[in-house]
Amino acid sequence: MASYNKVLLMGNLTKDPELRYTPQGTAVANLRMAVNRKYRDKNQELKEEVCFITAVVWNKQAETCNQYLHKGSSCFVEGRLQSRSWEDNTGAKRSVIEVRAERVQFMGSGPGKPPAAAPAQEPAEELSNEPSTESTWLGESEGDANES
Repeated sequence: MASYNKVLLMGNLTKDPELRYTPQGTAVANLRMAVNRKYRDKNQELKEEVCFITAVVWNKQAETCNQYLHKGSSCFVEGRLQSRSWEDNTGAKRSVIEVRAERVQFMGSGPGKPPAAAPAQEPAEELSNEPSTESTWLGESEGDANES
């Protein structure tokens, strides 16, 4: 069976990056993004829809995003879809689908802040596939707003 999991997103941050550290000291940041789509409906009226997505960035790249990105920043994210599920405090089953960012490119400054002296592109980090790091962190973020 063939499979392919690749996501390319360009949008703006809806809030400042949320940087945390795992108990092992690994940096992880959530980038809450809004991605807009403009189209014409059957009556040729211009419409716009917005999709809100969370991209999860790990390691040094997470720290760099936290340093240079802010609410309103435009960025390009390359990664893959990742789903996870858990039981919340009330015992209800919760799940979320996020983008596991492999590369984040800064597209320019957003409203309200001058451009930062950041490189145009953050080099891709070699991502470790250590399940213990992600599993530990995933258990800590059960209260995320993008739950379904």
